[in-house]
Amino acid sequence: MSRIPLRPEKAGEDLAALTSPPDWDQLFGRAGSLELEIGCGAGGFALEHCRRDPSIRYLAFEWRKKYAREVSFRAQKHGLTGLKVIEGDARIVVPKIFAPGSLDVIHLQFPDPWWKRAHFKRAILTPDFTRVLLGLLKPGGRFDFRTDVEERARQGLAVLEKAGFHNPLGPGVFHPYDPEEAPSTRERRYLVTNQPVYRARLVRLSSAQGAVGS
Repeated sequence: MSRIPLRPEKAGEDLAALTSPPDWDQLFGRAGSLELEIGCGAGGFALEHCRRDPSIRYLAFEWRKKYAREVSFRAQKHGLTGLKVIEGDARIVVPKIFAPGSLDVIHLQFPDPWWKRAHFKRAILTPDFTRVLLGLLKPGGRFDFRTDVEERARQGLAVLEKAGFHNPLGPGVFHPYDPEEAPSTRERRYLVTNQPVYRARLVRLSSAQGAVGS
């Protein structure tokens, strides 16, 4: 995808301009699971995930113009009406367009590790934004986190758990590969080469569950 031209039409411009949550049932023309992906990259996971389950209503964010527009184009080309791509900074737009407790699943896969300290401000899993994401999930909603960088995996998992996400396998424990899940383009390559991928499937507990577990 690195050699594709920059398509002229901005992806999800109308959604990125919203200042309050829309009626998602009306926007998609149906009810269903509402899912968010932050940083869809080349769209390998989003496209395959939505192809496998056409009932999903899926919002994929990508700040890089070329990738966002190409994934949007491919979704339309393949008739994936449940996939909408938004070109922009998820940290700014997401809190505006999703109501608290409205999301069934949040996906964050292979985020940029941002090795330089000056770039830490670009990270997604900051304590503040992680708490925002927790609040946007429904009770019982799931957070799907995957990365190939062990240091960032352990840091990210610790931030998620500290913010209140529940790890069904226990604190600090990563989840095994599930062959039923759609792999991204990057993860598919790692499955072939047997390179490690660190996966976490965390959930938001209900208030009652949290009180029992505390």
